[in-house]
Amino acid sequence: KMWIYHIFAIRDSLGGNIQLFGTKKSQTQPEPVETIAAQEHKQSIGNQVMEALGVGENGTGLDEESEILMPKQNQRQLEAEGVVKESVCVISKDAVIGGGIDVKGDLMVYTSIYPDIIDNMCKPSVAKAFPDMKVNWFQGGTEKVITKITGEIKAKKIAADVLMVADPSYYLKLQEQGLLLPYKSKEDANVISEKDKDGNWYGVRISNMIIAYNSNKLKAEEAPKNWTDLTDPKWKGKIAMPNPMLSGTAYVAVGALADKYGWEYFDKLKANGLRVEEGNSAIQNKLLTGEYAAVMILEENILKLANTKKEPLKIVYPTDGVINVPSPIAIFKETKNPEGAKALVDWWLSKEGQEAVVKGWMHSVRGDVKAPTGAEETKKIVEGRIKVDWQKL
Repeated sequence: KMWIYHIFAIRDSLGGNIQLFGTKKSQTQPEPVETIAAQEHKQSIGNQVMEALGVGENGTGLDEESEILMPKQNQRQLEAEGVVKESVCVISKDAVIGGGIDVKGDLMVYTSIYPDIIDNMCKPSVAKAFPDMKVNWFQGGTEKVITKITGEIKAKKIAADVLMVADPSYYLKLQEQGLLLPYKSKEDANVISEKDKDGNWYGVRISNMIIAYNSNKLKAEEAPKNWTDLTDPKWKGKIAMPNPMLSGTAYVAVGALADKYGWEYFDKLKANGLRVEEGNSAIQNKLLTGEYAAVMILEENILKLANTKKEPLKIVYPTDGVINVPSPIAIFKETKNPEGAKALVDWWLSKEGQEAVVKGWMHSVRGDVKAPTGAEETKKIVEGRIKVDWQKL
């Protein structure tokens, strides 16, 4: 209650009647099953920040997970309209439960993970192992996926077998509702990231919210060193962050920073002209052009551009802590293909699956897989991270 109270308090301090962003319902959109308090809680966190940072009520955008790897406008439009993106992959025999059970049939995965990671994981050599195991993927931003699942839960018709999105707190809610299938993966001992003791969910990929700058526009010694540096007047009007109403990782970042520094931190960011952009792609593009001097952004966006495009973008791992988001994987209890779902979980948590994650510029949840090229050591990031209260979120 105090959490929600503070959200509304800062909302009022930012101008009172805030227009909800991206929450207008179509006639066919199902009513959510969340309580009114829960809806207000999540919407208010995003809305107050967007109001503070000058985002108009008609703004639109995609979560970073879909936007960064769906660069063509027509592809983004299809995803925005909820079109199912399907790709087919086959699980290798080494990843199957016990190493010897054939898995067949269809499997549906709802995810915010990058499409190219899915495609790269589904290599011909792996596809030959189990030609009868077809995996379909619904891919979209975290909040869009959650909205889809929310409607399906109310209709008592969950289409997903496996869930992979960037909001750990959502898995706790699903677990409390008894909607997840407990499964102790055979890779359990190798997972050093957060996981449920009963196997209801496992961290499957680690994303980090960091600060980035353009080294052609700013010297390393001049760049912000921590989150509070972004409130320095010298950055006025030249800082930005992703939309927390569309991005699960941005939502986590808002909650973490509010917990650490209080909601007045966002008052200071407002006074310093912080802007909310549609997603990480818009932010990185304006960072390249020099419109922004420093930004809050996902580490993988910067790593990918710096390593594959040789762009002059640099990462600052804030001295007051990186915002670490261990995005989980879980199986829905209503799955029609439990053996296939378990095999998929095992594959993603295997060394082979985690190496695919790292190729997507994210960090592995295993201790025997190195960090992405150009990134700080995973263990160091995790040890110095800002603590997140997942139950509160």
